[in-house]
Amino acid sequence: MKNSFFLNVNEQVDFVCKELALNSLLQNGYNSMGFSQGGQFLRAVAQRCPSPRMKNLISIGGQHQGVYGFPRCPGEISKICDQIRKVLNFGAYTRYVQEHLVQAEYWHDPLNEDEYRNSSIFLADINQEKQLNNSYKNNIQLLEKFVMVKFLNDTMVDPPDTEWFGFYQSGQSSKTVTLQESTLYTDDRLGLREMDKAGKLVFIGVEGDHLQFNEEWFTKNIIPFLL
Repeated sequence: MKNSFFLNVNEQVDFVCKELALNSLLQNGYNSMGFSQGGQFLRAVAQRCPSPRMKNLISIGGQHQGVYGFPRCPGEISKICDQIRKVLNFGAYTRYVQEHLVQAEYWHDPLNEDEYRNSSIFLADINQEKQLNNSYKNNIQLLEKFVMVKFLNDTMVDPPDTEWFGFYQSGQSSKTVTLQESTLYTDDRLGLREMDKAGKLVFIGVEGDHLQFNEEWFTKNIIPFLL
């Protein structure tokens, strides 16, 4: 649990990539499923580590354009969340905070896009906002399906549209734009427009708050991508 808050995401991704490469059972390919922030972390694995090949990526409540708010944390970790809010408000883009606080690494300030692009050590990189990395684009397009699940009544993720790769329109924090309206899509920096046209992007909406679903919904909507 501590690592999900305090272990540099790039280090986590590197560790997973090495473990995958050493696992002989996965050499013919594998499916992956990430819950909440695990969705964007596994996307980084797909973009950075094409071998063994990830077949389907299922992101359940992942924040692919980051977050601009940390409104609610559940249960026993609420005290940790309170401290994290204070640190993010103090300086999410300082070097020390970026390297030691996971949530800062996908903090996306729409009111200060330049600072976000220049200082984000994780999200701005995997979203091709620092410089274009052709391998990221080529590798993610190897996916058979990229499934994104959005919780339609999400009170934990701000904005919820980030779960479908949408985000606040640059320069303000009230109006959101969809993935298809974003420059990431229209310029096709990551290959998502091409994947969308090929039917590789799957957008699923589910009624409920963050990560709230039942077994029947999961069996009907998610299991088929694992078969």
